[in-house]
Amino acid sequence: MTVEFWLVNGKTRLRLPVNPESNSYVSPFSFTDTEVEGLGEITTIGRRGLREFTISTFWPRDYNPTYCSYSTFTTPQRFINYIENWRNGRKPIQLIITGEGGVNISATIREFDVEAERGGSPGDVYFTLVLKEWRELKVTKVDTSKPAKKPTTSASRPSAAKPAKVTSYTVKANDSLWKIAKRPEIYGDGDQWRRIYNANVKVIGKNPNSIKAGQKLVIPR
Repeated sequence: MTVEFWLVNGKTRLRLPVNPESNSYVSPFSFTDTEVEGLGEITTIGRRGLREFTISTFWPRDYNPTYCSYSTFTTPQRFINYIENWRNGRKPIQLIITGEGGVNISATIREFDVEAERGGSPGDVYFTLVLKEWRELKVTKVDTSKPAKKPTTSASRPSAAKPAKVTSYTVKANDSLWKIAKRPEIYGDGDQWRRIYNANVKVIGKNPNSIKAGQKLVIPR
């Protein structure tokens, strides 16, 4: 598969007639080295930086099947004008490189060095184009025309559902007065067991620990 190099800005698409000798780029990564007492040097791994592409080739005046990828390319001067106008527009362009390990990214034009002619190549333009990956910063807009919502106060906040308070309770197996008083629908406090006992002495008897399953107790409020 033939590798193609494209520079795209809106509806304008420029394909390089002569591919650069290599397809390489710099991909930095952030690292912070810190000296820690008693431990030595440690490394904190940051985030990947923006990739930088350097494209060095030439834009021929005439088609030559020996080195040109296609024949319908524009003139060297128009190519230069396109690049300069794109830079003046101060907006990113799209860099597309087809083939294995291809690239399709937004990039800014950082450098554009042009050598108008070389001996034996009249009309050809040699150039080096430096492009750097562009990362869009997305900012969330806040509508200040609408009044901010007031924080919910304790007065307006719905109260948490409270367990219904009961006035009687039927003893279950393995119950004790302390366990009954501890139940959230009774008192939620086991130390209140004596209130239940005092209200049910005739049912329970002299020993508060001798309650039996099935006994119906009054829960005083």
